Amino acid sequence: MPGANLGPIELGQFMQAHRISGEILYLSVPTPTVETAAQAVGATTEQIIKSILFTVDEQPVLAIACGTSNISRRAIADVFGVGKKRVKLASAEAVLDISGYEVGAMPPFGHHQQLATLIDKHVFDSSESYAGGGAENALVRLNPQEILRVTGAKVLDLLD
Repeated sequence: MPGANLGPIELGQFMQAHRISGEILYLSVPTPTVETAAQAVGATTEQIIKSILFTVDEQPVLAIACGTSNISRRAIADVFGVGKKRVKLASAEAVLDISGYEVGAMPPFGHHQQLATLIDKHVFDSSESYAGGGAENALVRLNPQEILRVTGAKVLDLLD
């Protein structure tokens, strides 16, 4: 149901229902940035996975990449055969409405709706990664292959 907020409890239920191997970690500090998330779990910034919502001609597209890397709007545009000006970063309100999660806490799956998903090939460089866990003080630890299995994402070079 679009509009209702989701959190770590709903994410855990989704993971259980879809037999996703991983663990939701509740942290004592908020992790609004890649750097704070990496510091909180003792990982590298490359092990932190960010899930960023874009729109392509008003259709939501989830792009997943590592750490502090920059996601290329051109790479997303090329997938859909449009000019890069038609690829826009979703607003915080749109992210919450479409996914159910706040910006900075959005997991790579378990949203209100199945999202077209693109994942950068470098996400698979590590066998243990950390993604948004549904709240600013929660992360999910998992193998990135689980994201691919659950989302059916297209793997490509998404970086600038």
